[in-house]
Amino acid sequence: MVEENVADKSKRRELWGFFFLTVIFAPALAVAIVGGYGFLVWMYQLVQGPPTY
Repeated sequence: MVEENVADKSKRRELWGFFFLTVIFAPALAVAIVGGYGFLVWMYQLVQGPPTY
């Protein structure tokens, strides 16, 4: 019975970790990467001027 309780807690922690990674962390990381790149491009164009092709 104790082993079943430990297995249930382990399964619950694993599901919570999966939920956190897929629903919270991955989208936040994607937004941070895209936003950071956009900010770098914006700052570069602020200093160097817009592209003149």
